[in-house]
This record gives sequence, C-alpha cells and structure tokens, in this order.
Amino acid sequence: MATTIDAQEMAALRALSAAIGADPHLTQAAGGNTSLKAGDTLWIKASGTWLKDALTDDIMVPVAMGPLLEAVERRDPTADKPQAFAIGALNPRGLRPSIETTVHALMPQRVVLHVHCVNTISLAVQTDCEAEARRRLQGIAWAYVPYRRPGLPLAQGIAARLRPGTDVLILGNHGLVVAAETVAEAERLLYRVRSLLARPARETANADTAALAALAGESGYRLPADVEAHAVALDADSRRMAEAGSLYPDHVIFLGQGSAVARSGEQVADVIARLGTKPAAILFAGAGVLMRGDASSGADAMQRCLADVTARIDTKAQLNYLNAAENDELVNWDAEQYRQKLNAAV
Repeated sequence: MATTIDAQEMAALRALSAAIGADPHLTQAAGGNTSLKAGDTLWIKASGTWLKDALTDDIMVPVAMGPLLEAVERRDPTADKPQAFAIGALNPRGLRPSIETTVHALMPQRVVLHVHCVNTISLAVQTDCEAEARRRLQGIAWAYVPYRRPGLPLAQGIAARLRPGTDVLILGNHGLVVAAETVAEAERLLYRVRSLLARPARETANADTAALAALAGESGYRLPADVEAHAVALDADSRRMAEAGSLYPDHVIFLGQGSAVARSGEQVADVIARLGTKPAAILFAGAGVLMRGDASSGADAMQRCLADVTARIDTKAQLNYLNAAENDELVNWDAEQYRQKLNAAV
C-alpha cells in the first residue's frame, strides 16, 4: 500500500487548509475538509477538527482508498464509517477520518477541497440552484448533486452525477467541492468558483445590545461571538428564511433544527417557556441574537454562518429545506454524534 506523501504538497495543503479555515465565508467550526492522495492512500482532515488548526495540529488521517471505494460500490454500510478504513499504523492518535471521506475518494483528482462556502450555500438552498449555477459557471466542468445525507448516501448521489473531467461539485443544501492535481490549481479553482457564485449581502442596521441585555434578563444567554451573527435577526427576509426550517446539515448539528424567533414582547424566559426547551440561539426582531450561555464556539460559528447565508439568498426564491426525516437522521447519526461530542468542549 503506497502511503508516501509529497511533503511539499502536504505543506501547501496544510497552509491552504489553515487559510480556508480562517475565512468564515469558506468554512465554519469543524466543517469543511481537505485531502491529498498518495497512491492508494487518502490523507484527509480528521472528523471534528478545525481546518484553521492545520498548521498547528496534526489533523490529517490516512485512509485505505481502494477498500473504501469498493465498499461504496457495494453499498456496504461500512462505507458510512470511514474510521474502519483508517490506516492504524499511521494514525497514532486514533482520529476518525472526516465523515466526507467518501466524497474525496470518489473524486479522481489528487487534491480535493470541500468547503461550506456561504456564496455557494446561499445558492444551493434555492430550488433554482442548478439553472442559476449553469448560468454562472460556463466554461467550468461542474455537476449539481441534489441533497443527500453526508456519508454513503451523498457518495451514491455523487457517483450518479460524476462524469469524466468533472472537477467542481455543487452539493444541494450543503456546499462546494473542487478538485485538481495540485494544491495550487485547486486553490485557484476554489477562488474562481467562489467569485463566479458571489452575491452581495443585504445590509442591516446595527444590533441593539442594550435591548438584548434587557431581553436576556437573568437567563444566562449572551451575545454571539461575532457581531455579524445579528444580521439574521435584523433583516425581515433573513429572519423569515431562518424561522422556516433547517437549510443545511451543519446548522442542525451545531444549532439544532430550525431557528427560534421571539414573538413580539417576549423575553428569553418567555421563549423558553413557550418552546419547552432552551434553544442554542434566539432571534429578536430588530434587536439581534442571543446565544445560550453554554453554546460552543461551533454554535457561534454556525450562527454567524446562518446570517451570512440568508443575507445572500434571493428574497424571491423558493427554498429547499431539510425535512423532518433528514433532520432526524443527522441528529441520530453516530458520525455526527461523535463530531458533536468533540466540539461540545470547544
């Protein structure tokens, strides 16, 4: 089994991964993943780790690619557990490969980048995504893959759409994949596609932090880590979109299903009493957002992401939301429970 990696390319991938991880418009929290193939070994970001840490932490895990692809072809449920294909001798920390490992293995190119680009997601949740992407991505070998749960179902969806030469995937309700033979080529393609899909964010007023403090009372709720997170509560269209349901998987994992929006006159305690639970975040129209006191940094990152995504969605577009079954399968999936556990203390 060939496991020797190109040290120069791996160094370049780590640097690019850290840059991607530091850009909240490209990835958030433990989301997104990068990989480099060395013969029949796939080196991929470990589940639950953050791309921004790629230069300071050993986040790459080696996976036996041949057996994994065979499992995908057989529709073997073990393909949903990429840790079964990790090369233990080269993985002393026992980290699990990313839940997206099958995506990277299916792409034949040597370098694969999967990001939760807010420009892409804002388009990927619209029912007209494929038509709009076709208009914007002329001259690029891309494919649209309708939403399926990450893991084996998504791998099967990609396999059905993949054609020779395809190096860009738009994943419905999910994100963007780009692939190339070198890190430099993958980086250029990533930023080119992001630019082609870019849409301006709607502007909002500033959050009313004094009003939010009063609304929080003695509840223990706090301001979000990023001031940008407030925008989803300050824009009526964004608030409407958020309240209607879950738009992409990482929202469900880090924030729960949908978004809690306070009714007129309600404080935090009133919202909790009405819902019978303490949501990770509460949106207050015209004031801003409050986060539960124990919400993880991952939840903060995803609340910012929600604001960034909804601000870019066409206000007249019809949207695809994750249905109840899709929400449930994410929450109850072992791979995501593992990722939640890793991020609970972060």
